[in-house]
Amino acid sequence: MTEALWGTGVNAAAIVAGGLAGLLLQRMSDGMRRTVMQGIGLALIALGVSMALKSDQFLLIAACLTLGGITGELAGVEQGLERLGKLLEQAVNALTRRLRPGTGAGAQEGRLAAGFVNATLVFCIGAMAVLGPLDSGLRGDHVVLYTKALLDGFLSIIFASTMGVGVAFSALAVFLYQGVIALAASWIASRLDEVLLGEIIRQVTAVGGVLIIGVGINLLELRRIHVANLLPALVFAALAVPVTAWLTAWWAGLG
Repeated sequence: MTEALWGTGVNAAAIVAGGLAGLLLQRMSDGMRRTVMQGIGLALIALGVSMALKSDQFLLIAACLTLGGITGELAGVEQGLERLGKLLEQAVNALTRRLRPGTGAGAQEGRLAAGFVNATLVFCIGAMAVLGPLDSGLRGDHVVLYTKALLDGFLSIIFASTMGVGVAFSALAVFLYQGVIALAASWIASRLDEVLLGEIIRQVTAVGGVLIIGVGINLLELRRIHVANLLPALVFAALAVPVTAWLTAWWAGLG
């Protein structure tokens, strides 16, 4: 069990380290911060497009996003993430006031929650966030997660410099999310063949790419998209593959 979680632990540690390092760069001008965030937003959109094109099953992607959006809205996924971020923000502000009496939240109000939510979405959505822990759990190979840790560490520096300490707290969400996948990987492998597992990863990657595009649009402030409420679409994408395969086999049997 410890071996399966090693790569995820390294990934989470890199995010914490990068987030803390990014706090040293908070004196950047507003113009520079805005430009950096726009650059990240454009890069995420480009990454999302490349991921979304991994699949040619447009109807499947659309159906998963629709069902995922309905589920996420009913469950209040984004509101839950924001509430968790607010609780963290209140705890940090309370600690700051205790250590430095007279210090208020001021302009920092809301930044921790925003940093936590946005960083969690970016670090948890994507092919490497699925492939990495799967590889760790199935084969004990952490190379993918080591690579993701390097990328997330650099990105968390930039995120923290613009959105604050909330970025570092996203490491907890990353550890829980990827840890669950890693621990469940052996159970999945015992019940699915490699071809089916590969197809699941492909469809999840494509749906994740669409969500990454949404995160990029949010960072560019073009339009507010409730990306967190679309996260259940990843689950529907994973379930759609074996269900489709079963239906195909059933239909062929009738013929």
